[in-house]
Amino acid sequence: VQEEKIFAGKVLRLHVCTMEGAEWLEEVPEDTTVEKLKERCLKHCVPGSLEDPKTVTHHKLIHATSEKVLTDTKTVLEENIQDRDVLLLIKKRAPPPLPKMADVSAEEKRKQEQKAPDKDAILKATANLPSRNVDRTVAHHNMRDFQTELRKILVSLIEVAQKLLALNPDAVELFKKANAMLDEDEEDRVDEIALRQLTEMGFPESRAVKALRLNHMSVTQAMEWLIEHADDPTVDAPLPGQTPSEATAEAGASSAEETAGPSSEAGGEEAKDELTEIFKKIRRKREFRPDPRAVIALMEMGFDEKEVVDALRVNNNQQNAACEWLLGDRKPSPEDLDKGIDTNSPLFQAILENPVVQLGLTNPKTLLAFEDMLENPLNSTQWMNDPETGPVMLQISRIFQTLNRT
Repeated sequence: VQEEKIFAGKVLRLHVCTMEGAEWLEEVPEDTTVEKLKERCLKHCVPGSLEDPKTVTHHKLIHATSEKVLTDTKTVLEENIQDRDVLLLIKKRAPPPLPKMADVSAEEKRKQEQKAPDKDAILKATANLPSRNVDRTVAHHNMRDFQTELRKILVSLIEVAQKLLALNPDAVELFKKANAMLDEDEEDRVDEIALRQLTEMGFPESRAVKALRLNHMSVTQAMEWLIEHADDPTVDAPLPGQTPSEATAEAGASSAEETAGPSSEAGGEEAKDELTEIFKKIRRKREFRPDPRAVIALMEMGFDEKEVVDALRVNNNQQNAACEWLLGDRKPSPEDLDKGIDTNSPLFQAILENPVVQLGLTNPKTLLAFEDMLENPLNSTQWMNDPETGPVMLQISRIFQTLNRT
C-alpha cells in the first residue's frame, strides 16, 4: 500500500455546476487546494483548456450556499467545504480595456474645464475690478442696528400717534372695536377639539392645555409630551412667563377697567382718559410672551428665568440668539428696548415730515401695527403687506436706508 494513501485525508464528493448547465461529481481529498480542484474541473468540462495557463486564473469557484468566492491558495478543508456541497465554476469577467491616450487627454481636458477656479485664478480675473471691502460682521452689525433703531422709531411714533388720535372724536369707538378684536387673539385660545381628545384619553384638562400650548396645538406631540412627563413632579407647574396669578390679575384689571366707565370730569377729559385706558389695555395684551419651550431649554442650561425671558425678548424669541446673548455682553439690554429715538435727530424729523407717515399716524390701525411690531417683531411682514400700514412702513425703511448711507 502506498504511503500517501495511508495518510490521505477524507475524500469529499462535491457537486460542480457550470453556467452552461453542465453538472458532475468531483471526488477530492479535503487537503486539495482550490486551484487543483479548479484544474480538475476545467479538464472535465473544457478539454484542452489547460494549454493556456491563463485559463485557470480566468475562472473561479463559488460555494453555492454561502455565495463565497473560494481562494485558490487555500485547501478545501480551510474553506470549510463539506461533503455533497455544491460549487459553481464561473468564468471571470474580462477587465475593461484601458482607455487610449487620446481619450485620457480629452477626459482630463473636460474635467479641467468644469473645475471651479482656484484662488489665484479668481485674483487674476478680478485684478482690474475696483475693490469694495464688505466685512460680513459689519454688515450683520448694521442689520442688527437697523432692528434696534427701528424699535426706537416705533416707540417714539407710538407716542406721536397717541397724541394725534386723542384729538379724533371717533378714536374712542374705533379703539373699543380694536380692543374687542384683540380679545379674539388666537395665541390665547386652546383648540377645543384637541383638548377634548386629550381629556377623553384620561389626561387632566390643565395638564392637557399646557401640553397643547407647548406643542403648538398638535395632539400627537402633546400626547407624547404628556406620556413622557407623566412622572415629572413639575408637570403641573405653570408655564414660565404665564403664571395663573398673572393671568388672573390681568383678567381682573381688564374687567375692572371695562366696568369703571368714563370719569366724572368734562366730556373732553372723559374721552381722553378713556382713550388712555384703552391704550393701556391694548399695550397689556401686546406684552411679550416668551416661547415656553425656549424658556425651559435655556433654564435647563442653568440660567435664571428672568434672564431667559429678557434674552428671548431682546432676540425675538429665537433660542440660539438668546443663548448667545446670555453668554455674551448682553447688548442691547432689555431697558434699551423701551427707549425712543432722539426726537431732534435728522432721521426722526425726516420721518415726521413725510406725508405718507403723517397720514398714517392718524389711522388707529397704524398704531395697532406699531404696538404689535414692537412686542412681536416677527409679525412685521404681515403689516408690511397690509394695504393701510404697508406704505407707512415702506417710507420709514426708505428714509432710514437713505440717511444711513450718507
